[in-house]
Amino acid sequence: MKKLLILFSFLAVSITFAQKNNDQKAVSDASEKLRLAMISGDKTILESLILPELTYGHSSGHIDNAKEFVEKLVSKQSNFLNIENTNQSIQIVDKTAIVRNHLYGKTADLGKEPGEVNLDILYVWSKTKSGWKLLARQAVKVEKK
Repeated sequence: MKKLLILFSFLAVSITFAQKNNDQKAVSDASEKLRLAMISGDKTILESLILPELTYGHSSGHIDNAKEFVEKLVSKQSNFLNIENTNQSIQIVDKTAIVRNHLYGKTADLGKEPGEVNLDILYVWSKTKSGWKLLARQAVKVEKK
């Protein structure tokens, strides 16, 4: 009986570890899809990756809701020519993922000169029946050294 209890304990730990690794991979994949969709401005993909309750904080302090976030990217009001994410970390807590990374991007927003953004980002992803969805994002400017 003792051996059976040890075996079940080992299996439970193994399954939990495997699930956490699967979740981290799924969140990483969703983050990459979001990066690509932000560059392309693909409305269908953007909408598939976010929750309707999205709160999207810009480094300027402005906060977009889900509709504003999508419309700005689709209309090229917010136009990323490229985005490079580095130093990404993912922490899973139950059905929530906390993702931090550094974002460097080149922009060509409508009505503005081409520019660059250098930001540290915090993303909050929520696990739903249809996969990981972005619930919140907050950016802060990185000071030039």
